[in-house]
Amino acid sequence: MARTARVSVDEHRADVAALLAPLVDAARRRARTEDVDLADALGRVLAGDLVAPVAVPLFRNAQMDGYAVRAADVADARGDAPVRLAVVAEIAAAPGVPPRLAPGTAARIMTGAPVPEGADAVVPVEDTATGTFARTPAGTAREGATDPVAGQASTTPADPESVEVRVPRAAGDFVREAGSDVRPGDALLTDGTVLAPHHLAAAAACGVGRVRVVARPRVAVLSTGSELVGPGEAPGPGQVFDANADALGAAVRRAGGDVALTARCGDDAERFAAVLAEAAAVADLVVTSGGVSQGAYEVVKDVLGGGASSDVTFRSVAMQPGGPQGFGTVDGTPVLTFPGNPVSAQVSFAMFLREPLERAAGLPGVERVRTAVLAEPLTSPAGKRQLLRGATGPGGTVRVVGGAGSHLVASMARADVLVDVPADVTEWAAGTEVEVREL
Repeated sequence: MARTARVSVDEHRADVAALLAPLVDAARRRARTEDVDLADALGRVLAGDLVAPVAVPLFRNAQMDGYAVRAADVADARGDAPVRLAVVAEIAAAPGVPPRLAPGTAARIMTGAPVPEGADAVVPVEDTATGTFARTPAGTAREGATDPVAGQASTTPADPESVEVRVPRAAGDFVREAGSDVRPGDALLTDGTVLAPHHLAAAAACGVGRVRVVARPRVAVLSTGSELVGPGEAPGPGQVFDANADALGAAVRRAGGDVALTARCGDDAERFAAVLAEAAAVADLVVTSGGVSQGAYEVVKDVLGGGASSDVTFRSVAMQPGGPQGFGTVDGTPVLTFPGNPVSAQVSFAMFLREPLERAAGLPGVERVRTAVLAEPLTSPAGKRQLLRGATGPGGTVRVVGGAGSHLVASMARADVLVDVPADVTEWAAGTEVEVREL
């Protein structure tokens, strides 16, 4: 194990990026992909173009509720001189093939219903004399009514019925042709698309039930400390609730990773070594919290610092919170070690792991650094880069919430950015433009 002196935030970011570069490259090359059901594909990254297997629409259909007609039959229709056509059928948006439309007739048709052969336009119901569908006389074919012999909509109403068309229509009006949206073989979605609900709608409209996506990086999250109990458990004397296992797991999932294993370990080195070995076997990356400071019970340092199967560097990064850091491999699997204080762990994830993990999941880069204006003055100790929790306000302002302490997890809950204070800054006045990183 090589030990180093204090390094800058940028140096450690570069080392972590280099450690995780093979995972990022594998995602770029689409080395690991998987097929998932469309219902489970939200937020996943498409691996390769998705080609439409069918036309959309599948068949000619009506764009409006109205009457399917021959355009030539209504070419002279006017409000003061309507064209009267016999209504010979009613076509619902339902299974079946409608009968061919004869010249001089019309078929009442619903939105999405198949346009019959012989018809080349749809007259919206608003462009007829009544402006609405008149009540169908008893015996007229209704939605779903079929000829028991031909299996098609009946065309013989018991009572004569007609419609007065008051607006002329050209061929193609309010008719959606088969393939007018998508043709078979068209690239429906392109490689790298982060699948949103409207992408899933397009795939579903083409009958696609499963899509190929980039496999998510598998991450094991190990939270250490004999003092920890899980949320919902009853703490004994000297015990505290573990805020890292669930929070880091959530951060992993938000960044596009899968949590392959979550474990809470005490300060027993043999037990931690066993859990670590299991994690390295099932995950692409192991993230630990706790056990990396200068105390006497630093189980992560104790196990990773002397293990023959590990090559981990522990160092002090010139930042607060989150100074104690470690990176390397165990049994060939990358490992990052974060401090145990909850704010330190979250800041460490935001600064060092979130972006490489997103790239390892195939997700596009997101620019999270922007400027804001301080709503209040602040002071900062010299010589160490401060990452203060901040809450943005109206007009692009930001206000620091809570203090610098890494135990102040409640202030983290009120923050939406980190205010980045350089090491050489000791004070800033209100109104100063500062750099913030979105959480």
